[in-house]
Amino acid sequence: KKHTCLFFSIIPRSNWIDLYHMTISRFITFWGFLLYITEEVKKLQASMEHARVIFFFFACVLTFVPFHALAQVDSYEFDPEVTCVDRGNYTANSTFAGNLNRLVSSLSSLKSKPYGFYNLSSGDLSGERAYAMGLCRREVKRDDCLSCIQIAAKNLTQQCPRSKQAVVWYTHCMFRYSNRTIYGRKETDPTLSFRAGELISASRDDFERLQRELLNRLKDIAAAGGPIRKYAQGNGSASAGYRRFYGTAQCTPDLSEQDCDDCLVYGFESISSCCDGEIGLRWFCPSCNFRFETWRFYEFEAELEPDPPAIQPADSPTSAAKTERIGKGKGGSKIVIAIVIPIVLILLFAICLCLVLKRKKNKSRGRIKVLGNSGSVAEDEFSNTETLLVDFENLKAATNNFSSENELGRGGFGSVYKGVFSNGQEIAVKRLSDTSGQGDIEFKNEIILLAKLQHRNLVRLLGFCIQGQERILVYEFIKNASLDHFIFDLEKRQLLDWGLRYKMIGGVARGLLYLHEDSRYRIIHRDLKASNILLDKEMNPKIADFGLAKLFDTGGQTMTHRFTNRIAGTYGYMAPEYAMHGQFSVKTDVFSFGVLVIEIITGKKNNNGRSSDDEDAEDLLSWVWRSWRGDLILSVIDPSLATGSRNDILRCIHIGLLCVQESAATRPTMASVVLMLNSNSFTLPTPSRPAFVLENVIPSNVSSSTEGLQMSSNDATVSELSPR
Repeated sequence: KKHTCLFFSIIPRSNWIDLYHMTISRFITFWGFLLYITEEVKKLQASMEHARVIFFFFACVLTFVPFHALAQVDSYEFDPEVTCVDRGNYTANSTFAGNLNRLVSSLSSLKSKPYGFYNLSSGDLSGERAYAMGLCRREVKRDDCLSCIQIAAKNLTQQCPRSKQAVVWYTHCMFRYSNRTIYGRKETDPTLSFRAGELISASRDDFERLQRELLNRLKDIAAAGGPIRKYAQGNGSASAGYRRFYGTAQCTPDLSEQDCDDCLVYGFESISSCCDGEIGLRWFCPSCNFRFETWRFYEFEAELEPDPPAIQPADSPTSAAKTERIGKGKGGSKIVIAIVIPIVLILLFAICLCLVLKRKKNKSRGRIKVLGNSGSVAEDEFSNTETLLVDFENLKAATNNFSSENELGRGGFGSVYKGVFSNGQEIAVKRLSDTSGQGDIEFKNEIILLAKLQHRNLVRLLGFCIQGQERILVYEFIKNASLDHFIFDLEKRQLLDWGLRYKMIGGVARGLLYLHEDSRYRIIHRDLKASNILLDKEMNPKIADFGLAKLFDTGGQTMTHRFTNRIAGTYGYMAPEYAMHGQFSVKTDVFSFGVLVIEIITGKKNNNGRSSDDEDAEDLLSWVWRSWRGDLILSVIDPSLATGSRNDILRCIHIGLLCVQESAATRPTMASVVLMLNSNSFTLPTPSRPAFVLENVIPSNVSSSTEGLQMSSNDATVSELSPR
């Protein structure tokens, strides 16, 4: 790669056109070679396995293509830019110096993160605590990102040996430290700017208008990103007199949407005051950055949606092209892209050939194929997750073409069918309808999360299928359907004695504890309810439906909650802070668990109160709370539990009331709940008033509407709502 960049840098500008023509000529020759290879592949296909055919094709391609042509041509390299902020100094033997040194040393033991953002602190909560933050460019590999931040941190402390605040920008990363909290705070000072110094030759007003449109679009997408990544990329429309232009915008993901928006606006205004009409700009500050060029300098083709899933980044781009820092008079140069064009076309041809061969391949019926980073469907979406792809024809055969006789249930999301593969394996097939509230984001979310989770109280995902408009999930077959079919049915709940109900409560609690504390990721389910608890043949509960689940990665911080502008869940199970303000945490699931416990013991739905025909009836939580306060708690117990242990039942009601307390801070964690359930010697605190106890019940056949916020009854799901 180094030699390739040197090769590009020494080519005179007068020879660029000749180089381009030479490359096109070679590409035409190579196209003929590909046609020959295609014919050979067709001959081999009858006798070779699919994987071997693909291997043969790419071996031929790599044999023909010169290795130097694969080198990337964008480096935009610049020397490290260090700013020692003049906001106080520290001494060599001070507490802050020790904390800062420990923080920098700890970087060497960190594990790389897929989204390129690091937030650290060292020391106690006194004024001598050291805080630090690192952020990498979108396309930098995770290991290279961590290495860049480690080098930046070490050099920054050497360059600013006494400064309490400092920041350094490298080509691929930024690192800063401070003696005050910097997480979640917008910082626009100091700034760093570069420009290429090339003026447009066409209408400046038209160019500036298109430039503003692109930057504003990228700003909105980046600001709307989630807590993992706030990044956007895209291109602007070309106009007469100049080429198409491209841009990226990025904020540190700890910022709120408004702070990210304000930071980028500040940068746009700073650049417009000095560089209107110029092509080739970069601007940095501690909290955000953006870039604007007339060539596609980023690695990924498509414009990214907010908060994309973690994918495997491409190699860091590199070349000898330099830019000019504002006010310093360094010469700029253009980037040679003649080699890149044919390589992109070659790769597109190779992908098309792979897709054709894949469609012709005969898949064995009744088998689930593990698909890694290959496959014709949603490759970028699932590149970091070992996904399970099931052939649509196999599912049609397993369910007798989705026969109504095999239908297990139907809901707003679509239908669930029982299926049997040819090898005898029983499956449950969830076929989403076009009008499903579970869209592509929720569909992808459930696949990514469930593929990584393994617990006896979580439903197991066997695979998925995407074909045309079809969106299908394949689960292990659970014989006894969901909990709501039993607990809210007057006849079936007679089958649930206290022993079974207690086992269900304990199983759900252990499943939530696994999601919150014991799995690789901290996960908030956000839609825990009776219809999402499946019961196997031994009546063991399994938590299902992870379409609304959220990762709760704190980045090493002691953060207890987050906010979202997409409120989704089910009326009657939603915690008050989440329903009204979009604040979610592990305590959100704890609230839902408390409602579920009370429903299991009373046999009544939360939104139905004591009588579904009485519009003035109390809601379930108000009724149970009033009975608890009035020493009438035995009256709320399901009469079919007459033979159960009264002490155990009352203890579980007590735990349920602790879980539905109005204040999230007073609710127990699931670890505490499991301990309470398993140890009668554990003294339970006195519960405070539950949430919503003063509100009247909303009949199950009527939806409430407040300021345009649509809420559903507790047998349906709310999605994409704005917090009040």
